Amino acid sequence: MIARHWLVLGALSGFVSVAAGAFGAHALKARLAPELLAVFQTGAQYQMYHALALVGVGLWAAQNPGASAGVPGWCFTAGSAIFSGSLYALALTGTRWLGAITPLGGLLFLAGWLSLAVAAWRA
Repeated sequence: MIARHWLVLGALSGFVSVAAGAFGAHALKARLAPELLAVFQTGAQYQMYHALALVGVGLWAAQNPGASAGVPGWCFTAGSAIFSGSLYALALTGTRWLGAITPLGGLLFLAGWLSLAVAAWRA
């Protein structure tokens, strides 16, 4: 995937993160129990961290065209979908078993950071 795609994915993910954070702070504050609101906000927070990581992957890939940004980029993308998505769904539905999926997203985040370090070392 070319650098521009990672930048676009990162920007869109950042947009969703800001929208989710605002939705949680304003629309959900009176509707969710404090612990579920905290779960929702954790999802938004980690989505933003990894949206910024995707932008970083895109910028790095633009400066290092021969380097492999695919693994870290897809790990951050999938990690955000699984980690943050499961937390959003858990908070909104109260379905507790969704919490069992969340660590898979966390593992993808870890894999993304590690693969980025390896790719940068090899570049």
